[in-house]
Amino acid sequence: MARIAGVDLNRSKRIEAALPYIYGIGPTGARAILATANVDPDTRVKDLTDAEVARLRQVIEEGYKVEGALRAEVAANVKRLIAINSYRGMRHKKGMPCHGQRTKTNARTRKGPRKTVGRKRKKK
Repeated sequence: MARIAGVDLNRSKRIEAALPYIYGIGPTGARAILATANVDPDTRVKDLTDAEVARLRQVIEEGYKVEGALRAEVAANVKRLIAINSYRGMRHKKGMPCHGQRTKTNARTRKGPRKTVGRKRKKK
């Protein structure tokens, strides 16, 4: 199993499809990394040579912020927004969408399950 940036890549997948399992690398970034490292995108992870894995590691370490470092940076950015009381920071704090989506309906992923408010009691 190839271990790159602290992530075990699935052995049966093509390297082009396996690289996006690393946080911070998407499909486009994966293609760019493979082109820079001179690795065939159709190669399965189990068929990679040690030299190819080493080249991939080197390209990712030199040119990309991934996994822990990227997560820490994103968390610091959100914390900064909250600290300066920006609109986006307040939305993060309240657990609501931050990018202008509607919230009258939808937004259930961010807001959580519905809470009924103002329901009247039954008459006896």
